[in-house]
Amino acid sequence: MHEYDDAVLKCFLDNQLQLFPEKVAETLEEAENFLDEVMAVVVDSVEEVIEYFEEEGIDMDGADGEEILEASEVFDIGDGRYLIVEG
Repeated sequence: MHEYDDAVLKCFLDNQLQLFPEKVAETLEEAENFLDEVMAVVVDSVEEVIEYFEEEGIDMDGADGEEILEASEVFDIGDGRYLIVEG
């Protein structure tokens, strides 16, 4: 099981509608269970976000860091880390 701290869980709860048409979690516990189920990833930098997409074989079509961070799967935790959730 991945370790999602409160900052990650709160970020997901607050912003989940950017990825999903309706809420998938209402509580921190539900958020943690959901993120665990979909094997969401927390990375420490924009570079790691880019690396993740490359490793997953997702075609970024020459997108730069800023464009990648605008992807609906990418959540800015606000402390330099990013949560990547594949919907």
